[in-house]
Amino acid sequence: MRRWLSFALMATLKLFSQLCYRGRPTWLGTEPPEALGEVRLVVFLNHTSLFEPLLIRMAPWHFVWSLAHKVIIPGADVTLMRPMTGRLLKWLLPGVIPITRQKDESWQHFLQQVDDQAITAILPEGRMKRANGLDKHGNPMTVRGGVADILERLDKGKMLFVYSGGLHHVQTPGERLPRLFKTLSANLEILPIQRYKANIEKRPEGSFKAKVMADMNQRLTQKVP
Repeated sequence: MRRWLSFALMATLKLFSQLCYRGRPTWLGTEPPEALGEVRLVVFLNHTSLFEPLLIRMAPWHFVWSLAHKVIIPGADVTLMRPMTGRLLKWLLPGVIPITRQKDESWQHFLQQVDDQAITAILPEGRMKRANGLDKHGNPMTVRGGVADILERLDKGKMLFVYSGGLHHVQTPGERLPRLFKTLSANLEILPIQRYKANIEKRPEGSFKAKVMADMNQRLTQKVP
């Protein structure tokens, strides 16, 4: 029942976003959009706003259905505990799993849910970019190592990179309501997981996690529209 409610909310959000916002995705790479059916990992780069679910307007309906029924995603416990925001996120994403900011048992619990049957989604920066381009503590935005932990558990299927153009013009952190009738931009890229991991091993950084973080940081600076 929760999955059906999730799909209904995603569908409503998609229709609202298509009505109130402009924009379409730009596809990078050689894998066609039809390969979305094989996606087992979604990596969202350039996290700027809690209203990023509006980008669902760019997803085809069959992928929205898959997300509603298969997606799992780590969510900051402090966000999920907010009375309104947390409740909405849990309704929209019944597969959201609360984690702390530490590599503790909450992260290990999340990793135990990752397999080739689910669609795992992650925002690997782990926090939102503020209007000044830094996080809320004034530190530069960089990718953390959690996405490497997930990749180590996946060998089949494909991964989808969503390079967001940013949503500060729609809503900046701290604002309650979004601005309507803006243009949303995102670049999308699908890569086979096995090929991505094989290419990562060719990088000069030391560990697998260091290689993945370096690659993701490079993508964050080079492939965001």
